[in-house]
Amino acid sequence: MLVSTLCLAGMHTIIHHVSDTVHPFVTVFFRLLFALFVVIPFFVRPGPSPLRTGRFGMLALRGVLNCAAMLCFFTALSLSPLADVTALSFTAPLFATLLAVLILKERIGWRRVMAIAIGFCGTLIVLRPGFTEIGLGYGLVLTAAVFWAACVIIIKDLGRTESAATITTYMSLVMAPLALIPALFVWSWPSLTDFGWLVALGLMGGCGQLAVSQALRKADTHVAMPFDFVRLIWVSLTGYIFFAEVPDIFIWVGGAVIMSSTAYITWREHRRKAALKVD
Repeated sequence: MLVSTLCLAGMHTIIHHVSDTVHPFVTVFFRLLFALFVVIPFFVRPGPSPLRTGRFGMLALRGVLNCAAMLCFFTALSLSPLADVTALSFTAPLFATLLAVLILKERIGWRRVMAIAIGFCGTLIVLRPGFTEIGLGYGLVLTAAVFWAACVIIIKDLGRTESAATITTYMSLVMAPLALIPALFVWSWPSLTDFGWLVALGLMGGCGQLAVSQALRKADTHVAMPFDFVRLIWVSLTGYIFFAEVPDIFIWVGGAVIMSSTAYITWREHRRKAALKVD
């Protein structure tokens, strides 16, 4: 998870950097295209075995939802400060818990209900409606969080039967053609310098996704996910160094509140599963 935070923070910084010259939809396509290079080593010894799956439907659905999330998120990064977007992206586990209740009919106790409410209070601290203007970028990152929340549920389910390589490979194989469609409407070839950044972007994104998938396979969610908060530290540093962006106290407080509530939710989920095993 720590490796994933470094990779994803680097990816977000590059997206923010190239957004002045490369449209976010085009950036999404190249991110997915070059991410395939990360999974090529997994085909050297076993051959095409990572492509073998009996769950193509779920993998395809994950790809569609993830593509929508990525289009929204990359556009948000082009419109809003890095730290703001990152802090709001921590709401994804909150939405995942809500979706699990609505779609999977999971039951949650009053403690997790309170944790969700506190988490969304953290979102309000970041947004400060009525005190600052809520721009399009903030709306897009929250929309992306909803789509990503659905992906988290699917990834956890896929992780029971599929390898991290299979999940990551199908992500790019499904999403790259999908992302190309909106990219063609705004297409322009990146410069040589931007092309180099896009290669690095794809490699970082692929490594980060692979690291997340592997972390969720090897560790309980309540152990792995709290480490994601470190991403806010990395993007705050890169935002300050490269773009002179200084996150205010509300971003840190709101981000900490959101992340604390998601950490509590994942811990309660672990306790619930442990109790069921004992029974």
